[in-house]
Amino acid sequence: METTQGRPARLRVGVIGPGRVGSVLGQALGRAGHTVVAASAVSEASKKRVADRLPTARILEPAQVVEASDLILLTVPDDALTDLAEGLASTGVDLRGKILAHASGAHGHGALAPATRVGALPLALHPVMTFTGRDEDIARLADCAFGVTAPEQLRPIAEALVVEMGAEPVWIPEDKRTLYHAALAGGANHMVTLVAESASLLASAGVPEPGRMLAPLLSAALDNALRLGIHGLSGPVLRGDAGTVAGHIEQLRSTAPEGVASYVELARLTADRAINAGMLKPEDAAHLLDVLRR
Repeated sequence: METTQGRPARLRVGVIGPGRVGSVLGQALGRAGHTVVAASAVSEASKKRVADRLPTARILEPAQVVEASDLILLTVPDDALTDLAEGLASTGVDLRGKILAHASGAHGHGALAPATRVGALPLALHPVMTFTGRDEDIARLADCAFGVTAPEQLRPIAEALVVEMGAEPVWIPEDKRTLYHAALAGGANHMVTLVAESASLLASAGVPEPGRMLAPLLSAALDNALRLGIHGLSGPVLRGDAGTVAGHIEQLRSTAPEGVASYVELARLTADRAINAGMLKPEDAAHLLDVLRR
């Protein structure tokens, strides 16, 4: 592919799957000087996103999107990705030299192998951000990183595209892609569940505005964790307060029994990390760990 001063030449961009992610990535590439020429959209919601965010795009069938484009965003659900690549390859559309980029966190470029075998250039460009479908999504790209995986010879193109979208490319080896995604899902998705659970318990305890109470505490805890890692920890597990933890478990059993198992497992993981970091002596943790085992 031709480049201009180390950047990809201006590309015709197509989007197959213009959902929340595909539409915002297409919009970002358009702002970077590329032209979004085509999109494949079925639902009314997808067609509206194309009209709102990708106004230069024509609605076409997937194979036609490929024909019209130099760079094609395959922004479909994870489980549909390989089937889509296989389907495009089987249509007979000429994929030679076409850049196919997906935005799945769980997959590397290997998910596009059926298309790669017939000449496509595969990229995995995963924005480490949650998208709501609202106008602020495009601004959030400027503050996020992308997990980038590609064949080594395509790495400069992949990283340049991310930089053009205003984000930071971070290289993830192909064989580490699942671990990378597990880390992100465990942190972001489970955090939402934990916060929602805490808010629900506070509401049961009579707190009228749980979010308002939690915001300063959780903001400080997140800041500490990001800056200090496990050394940002505070609370009863760190102190080895077995009686307090036992009281928590007993109360949860009567109020929210579905949350007991996760509380116990997270407390055990917290204790293990605190012990390994030298923050909690094993002898001080013995009673606590006995409570958690029970």
